[in-house]
Amino acid sequence: MNMSFLQELFSNITQRDALQRTFGGRKANHTHSDLDDACQALLHSDGEAASIVLASRALDIYHSLDDDNKRAFFESLAKNFAADPRKIDDAYRAYKTDRSNRHLAELFEVSEPRRQELLRRLNLAQGATYELVRMRQDFLSLMRGHKDFDPINADFIHLFASWFNRGFLVLKRIDWTTPASILEKIIRYEAVHKIEGWDDLRRRLDSRDRRCFGFFHPAIGDEPLIFVEVALTKGIPDRIQPILANDHYDIEAAELADSAAFFGISNCQVGLRGISFGNFLIKQVVQELKQELPNLKNFVTLSPLPGFRSWLEKTYRSESGLLTPEAQETLALLDDSQWVYDDEMTNSLNEVVRPLAARYLLKEKNHENLPLNPVARFHLGNGAELHRINWMGDISAKGIEQSAGLMVNYLYVLEHIERNNEKYITNGEIACSAKVRELAKSGRKLLQGEHEK
Repeated sequence: MNMSFLQELFSNITQRDALQRTFGGRKANHTHSDLDDACQALLHSDGEAASIVLASRALDIYHSLDDDNKRAFFESLAKNFAADPRKIDDAYRAYKTDRSNRHLAELFEVSEPRRQELLRRLNLAQGATYELVRMRQDFLSLMRGHKDFDPINADFIHLFASWFNRGFLVLKRIDWTTPASILEKIIRYEAVHKIEGWDDLRRRLDSRDRRCFGFFHPAIGDEPLIFVEVALTKGIPDRIQPILANDHYDIEAAELADSAAFFGISNCQVGLRGISFGNFLIKQVVQELKQELPNLKNFVTLSPLPGFRSWLEKTYRSESGLLTPEAQETLALLDDSQWVYDDEMTNSLNEVVRPLAARYLLKEKNHENLPLNPVARFHLGNGAELHRINWMGDISAKGIEQSAGLMVNYLYVLEHIERNNEKYITNGEIACSAKVRELAKSGRKLLQGEHEK
């Protein structure tokens, strides 16, 4: 691409400023008032060239602020960069008198908070998209307890949903030939099953029976947005420990696998919380795997059940009165730290815990009448089927503490995804296998005084 002299000059300036923001030291002489002034100047600037320089300057000031000044800046965004109520009232009166498209457009224009245009202009600077993602990460940590900050959060989400829509995302396979800078981030961002160093990472990227895919965005370079780890297996796996073992191979060649198990999905950017990538990622990875390995028949997850152990403990405490005395007595075995190693205790618990887990996944809802469990909400909302609940699926300390040792298979059947999703969204109907439904009926019998409607 041929660039004019001025274009190259401004590019070099903004690249230099982006590097300064990333690697430069913090300046102590800037306050939130300096940033307010820089942002006002940016909003009143004319011409792209001037706006690029002013945007870079504003981001440089923001990067130098401490948390107190950042919080004060966000308070200013809420108050001084909101929409003007008087202009909205005037525009509405004009539209009410003459409901023309011109007056409607004017009403839309003045109803938009000024901070949205500010964020768009800040995004002109080199590397600004990632800087703004990091800014929202700061904002999320500082907004707690500030109801006035909610509109700012809505503005971030509104703009990010557009900037990071599916059309801009690039799917890349991550393997041992991927640049080390990205591999280091995969180790750092893995949020489900911690990667224990480079040897562990290499095992998870082994081309024999592993795949890893991530979404990237051209504006933020080698920073992954989200990635998924996949195990290629024979049959649907029911335990995570063999998958994480460095010396275990279920198959000798990828072509021998009939199942692809998604065992770890990690969102990498806190600043993009609330922007959904996972549903697109899983569906596209399924297509990629089907193209590479036509013999694959099953696309499933091997998912944890975070929060289930906490919910379970509330049900079996004697004062809850929710369970039959026999079920309460059995669940009290969970208080014995050695139950994992005792066959008699594990067998007894299996008869109670799995049925209650099925009941929990199908019946326990949040305030929006969606499944209480966040992992269930994600996969069921993507059109998956609640396929199987696996006893002793994760016997790690984390698995026992969060999920009482359970893991769940959510099954993605391509022909049923849209149908399942529609029923879930419109009626709250959860697609599940007959075995899980039967387990849930057994779980109902463990609850005192509850009858199936």
